[in-house]
Amino acid sequence: MSKLIFKDEVYAIVGAAMEVYNVLGPGFLEAVYQESLEIELRQRGIPFNAQHPIAVHYKGTLLKSRYVADFLVYGQIVVEIKAIAELTVREQAQLLNYLKAGKFPLGLLINFGHKEKLEWKRMANTRSGKPSFQEKFARIRVN
Repeated sequence: MSKLIFKDEVYAIVGAAMEVYNVLGPGFLEAVYQESLEIELRQRGIPFNAQHPIAVHYKGTLLKSRYVADFLVYGQIVVEIKAIAELTVREQAQLLNYLKAGKFPLGLLINFGHKEKLEWKRMANTRSGKPSFQEKFARIRVN
């Protein structure tokens, strides 16, 4: 079994998100959770950049279009937040694209909208280099 990367960092981020969920519960818009998580991360001394732009390249050319991740935490972990009933493959694909475009090693998808609990997924970019078409989704492991 492989070792989880950034285990302690993920624990800290998810802990901050759980605090936000425990205080607010489900039902707010994503912007409310975004601002609340910023406050919680700051109070805990967790380094982050909110609304982090991610450049996208096409055949070596930098595109004008950019992705904007909700957070880049510890300079390496992309955190994308949602406020929906449940996470789907669409949200996972969004995070996958952020990881690929920015060449980040790890991402967290955090959903504050689930009615019973904070829902989150960890996605690791397990390979460097350019994947073949067949390997496209093999680069990401969901824990």
